[in-house]
Amino acid sequence: TIYIFFTLFFLIFLYYFVLKKILFLWGKARQILDGKLIQIIQDAIILTRRVSASGSLPQPNIGSLIRQILKGFIYEVLLPMNTLKTFFLMMVMSALLLLVGAMLGGIGGIIIAFIIAIAMNFGAYWFSDRIALKMTHASQVTEAADPELYSIVREQAEKAGLPMPNVFEIESESPNAFATGRNPEHATVAVTTGIRRILNRQELGGVLAHEMAHVGNRDTLIMAMVATIAGAISMLAMFAQISAMFGGMGGRRGGGGNIIGLLLVAFVMPLAAGVVRAAISRTREYQADATGAHTSGDPLALASALQKLELASQAKPMKVAEGASHLFIVNPLSGAGMANLFSTHPPMAERIKRLQDIRPNF
Repeated sequence: TIYIFFTLFFLIFLYYFVLKKILFLWGKARQILDGKLIQIIQDAIILTRRVSASGSLPQPNIGSLIRQILKGFIYEVLLPMNTLKTFFLMMVMSALLLLVGAMLGGIGGIIIAFIIAIAMNFGAYWFSDRIALKMTHASQVTEAADPELYSIVREQAEKAGLPMPNVFEIESESPNAFATGRNPEHATVAVTTGIRRILNRQELGGVLAHEMAHVGNRDTLIMAMVATIAGAISMLAMFAQISAMFGGMGGRRGGGGNIIGLLLVAFVMPLAAGVVRAAISRTREYQADATGAHTSGDPLALASALQKLELASQAKPMKVAEGASHLFIVNPLSGAGMANLFSTHPPMAERIKRLQDIRPNF
C-alpha cells in the first residue's frame, strides 16, 4: 500500500509540475519562433518597398536574424530546461535516499532517512560556506590588500545585479576559483594565487562572472544540498556493509532476500547517487557558463580562460578533498580531462564550443 501511494504521488507530481513545465517551455519556444516569423514577413515588406523605390536589391542580414533566434531560444528555453533537469535530478537523489531507508528498515527506515536528510540539509544551508572555505584553506582578502581583485569582483557583481560577495584567496599554484554561500547576501568567491598569474583582467572577469552566475542561480546551495544527500546515502550504505558482514539486519529472518537488499544498498545505491550528483553538477556548470557569458558580455574571454585553466590545472593538480572538487570552475584533481558518468565537470571542449557559439556583447 505504501509503495502504491508513493507511486501515485510521484505520478501526480510529475504531471502537475514536470509535464506542465515542459508544455510551458514549448509554448515559449513557439512564441519566439512565431515572433521571428513575423519579423521576417515585416523585413520582406520593407525589402520589397526598397526594391520598388531604388530598383536595387539590398543584401538581407540573415546571420543577424539567426543569431537573434538562437539568443532567444537559449535564454528563454534552454536555461529554464537546465533548471527543470536539475529539479528532476534532485527528485531522483531524494528518492534514492528514501529507497535506501526503505530497504534497510521499511517505513521506519524511510522516516529515519527523511530525518537524516532534513538534518543534513539544515546543516548544509547554514554551514556549507564555512566548511568549503576550511576544506580549501582559503583566507579572506581585504580591499586595501588587493584593490584590483576587488575591482573585478565588484564589476561582475554589478553586471549580474548581485550584492558584493566576500572575497577569499587560496595559496596554491594550481589556477582555479569557486563560489559558495547559502544566498547572494551571504556569498563568497575564492580564487587561487595561481589563477592571477596566468589570466589577464578580461579572462579573470569572465571566470568571476561564471562564479557570480553560480551565486545568482543558487547553485552553491543546490550543490551543498546534493552533496549532503549523497553523503547520507553513503553513510547508510556503510551501515549496510557492516550489517551484511554480520549476517544481515534481523538475523536469519528474510533469508537471502535480506542479504541481497543489503548488498544493493551497500554497493549499488552509492554508485547511483554519485552518478546523479555528477549529472547535477555538470548541468549547473553549463548554465553558469551561459549566464556568466550573458552578464559579462564577453563569452570569448571566459572560453579563453577555461582553456588556460584546463591545461594548467592538469599540469599542477590542487591538493583538495574530493568532496569539494565540484565547487571549482575546473576540476582541481588529476584526471580532470576525463569525461564519464562520475565527472562533476562537463567536457572542457564542449564548454568552450558552447561559449564560442555565443555572440559577444549582446
